[in-house]
Amino acid sequence: MDAPDVKPIFAPSAFFESIRPLLIQLKKRFDDHGETLAFAESCTGGLLSASLASLPGASSFYLGAVISYHRSVKNKILYVPMPTIEVLGEVSTPVALGMAQGVKRALGSTWAVSVSGVAGPSGGTKEKPVGMVCFGFVGPGVSETATQYFSPPDEPAVSRELIQQNSVVFALETLLGF
Repeated sequence: MDAPDVKPIFAPSAFFESIRPLLIQLKKRFDDHGETLAFAESCTGGLLSASLASLPGASSFYLGAVISYHRSVKNKILYVPMPTIEVLGEVSTPVALGMAQGVKRALGSTWAVSVSGVAGPSGGTKEKPVGMVCFGFVGPGVSETATQYFSPPDEPAVSRELIQQNSVVFALETLLGF
């Protein structure tokens, strides 16, 4: 049976190409230390995973991800307590930390990173505006969180895609700093 004639529909992602040096650094670091990595993603919807999977050889250290877009997945799969989600909201540092801890346990990785935020264009509030993204980082001797605002309220709105892409870059750069 002949293989189908497969033609590219789109050029390779300019975003993935732009962060390739960062991805190569990450792979070298994890390979050199014999460590593994997992992600729990919400507002990035798998972009963090896709970025890493765009790098040949990523399977040497990257185990996988849970795309926990809905609160029920954060609770049932990642074991983030529902009272924490209900009281603090899905976009909060305690929920982000719980997501990272949960995916680390579920996939058995050395390191885990989580992302939960408001990518917009709707869904933001005064307390949690569009562009607010919370991160969790868990690894040997590390259990930390961070919050970034990728669309400051006093500036024109940043697109959903830019918020997601900036979230990916921040997560990867921060991870490299540990």
